Amino acid sequence: MAKQPEALATFAASARNNSKKPDDVGLKATPATDGLKTDPAQKVKAATKVLREGVLHRDEGADEAVDKLPDRTRDL
Repeated sequence: MAKQPEALATFAASARNNSKKPDDVGLKATPATDGLKTDPAQKVKAATKVLREGVLHRDEGADEAVDKLPDRTRDL
């Protein structure tokens, strides 16, 4: 089964195209719109730190953990 494009990639492409989805962004993921490969354990660790900071109101290292995750918007 073919993967769908990552939502963030589709939104970014639309933003760069006067708020309209470009014709080349279809219903199937391409290398440019496929989800970024990420270690699930890193995502869980970052999410836990973000949630703990929100609840405990103290620095748990969330910013650093999130910065270690791949992010296609950082490279634009």
